Amino acid sequence: MVATLLQIGLPGTQEMMIILLIAVLLFGANKIPKLARSTGEAMGEFQKGREEVEQELEEIRDGPNSGEGATVEEPESEFVETTGDETASETSTK
Repeated sequence: MVATLLQIGLPGTQEMMIILLIAVLLFGANKIPKLARSTGEAMGEFQKGREEVEQELEEIRDGPNSGEGATVEEPESEFVETTGDETASETSTK
């Protein structure tokens, strides 16, 4: 079976021209750019979906301590919430 696959080989220049000519005859010259565009969009959507699945699998592999369920410690703010006659731009004195 491997020998038959190696005998077929990749299409050359003449074969590619024949395939292109058949595509033009089947779809028409005006529809080929639309067909190529929709094929590219479909490939992009497939790639995006594959990346999302890989990310979900990575989150599952890492466990519950990382990802969305993990708590992140927020850094302390430089600004102090003020009341009365103090201004909001005063910083805390640490």
